[in-house]
Amino acid sequence: MAITQERKNEIIEAFKTHDSDTGSPEVQVAILTEQIKNLNDHLRVHKKDHHSRRGLLKMVGKRRRLLNYLRNKDVSRYRELIQKLGLRR
Repeated sequence: MAITQERKNEIIEAFKTHDSDTGSPEVQVAILTEQIKNLNDHLRVHKKDHHSRRGLLKMVGKRRRLLNYLRNKDVSRYRELIQKLGLRR
């Protein structure tokens, strides 16, 4: 369920805004999106795992709050991020 450190580093490299960036909203949303995808796959197999489902809902809420923050701060960065991640189809 958890993403590996190598995969996390790849995501950070792809979405960072400057050289030492690890905590910008873009990076946080990208990491959360990867975790959400992995947890969705887990829950497709384990339908009765309600503890993990609660964690999934918390992650989705956190991603939503980060996206709202980014949209209010800079709309162009928000639009670029959701297009890159394939959200809002």
